[in-house]
Amino acid sequence: MPRSRVRRVGRILFSGLAFHVKTLSQSNFFILVSLIQPVIFASIAFYMFRAGGRAPTLLYAALGAGLMGVWSSTLFGSGGAIQWQRWQGTLELIVVVPPPLIQVLLPLTVATSAVGLYSIVATLAWGVLFFGMPLHLVHPFMFAIALIVTVLGLGLLGLVLASTFVLYRHANALSNLLEYPVWLTTGVLVPLSLLPGWTHLIGWVLAPTWGIKALRTAALGGGNPFVGIGMCLLLGCVYLLIGGIFLNHFERLARDRGTLALA
Repeated sequence: MPRSRVRRVGRILFSGLAFHVKTLSQSNFFILVSLIQPVIFASIAFYMFRAGGRAPTLLYAALGAGLMGVWSSTLFGSGGAIQWQRWQGTLELIVVVPPPLIQVLLPLTVATSAVGLYSIVATLAWGVLFFGMPLHLVHPFMFAIALIVTVLGLGLLGLVLASTFVLYRHANALSNLLEYPVWLTTGVLVPLSLLPGWTHLIGWVLAPTWGIKALRTAALGGGNPFVGIGMCLLLGCVYLLIGGIFLNHFERLARDRGTLALA
């Protein structure tokens, strides 16, 4: 790929990411999902852990509650990305512009997960300020890398979700059904060892499973964070490939059926 094209693609992705992060940060809905909801779940988890006499694991619960917020932000943001463009009358414009649709849509899906970083910050600050949670990271540098990779992995998973909604106008309603099952099967709520064995197969193909594994390992120790980071990157590449194929296929079908801009 020529350098000029690489720079052009990078400029499109960076500009789109910055724009959508600013836009989503002004949404009351995303503030609720990214800040208020995770703090509520974190408080419940803190009281449960404290009642069980397991105060040293408050950081474990805080990271889980924070990633729950990241997933909720990604799920609803990416699930509604296409529908929002329809409502605003801009879907046809982003489809007919010279850059491929995936270059226009990818910054939006990554932005939804990036906004979810508020959840991580909020739950950690909440735990330290109000519950006396010790904030000691065993591998702080690896924790930062794991956080970036996790956000990227979830954003690419959001691309797969968004790509399937080009064709099906009301498919974003299905996103309401995916929040709690993913929380469970990825080990964000409870350890995977407490779940039936068949659920582990589902968790292995979802980026949040490896993201929370990398974050907790980097923060608490007891393992190699590179395992979770590597799997997040690998799954992200798979998601990007699947999302690109889905976007091309569903965009063509939507054009053929004349359903692209129907609300």
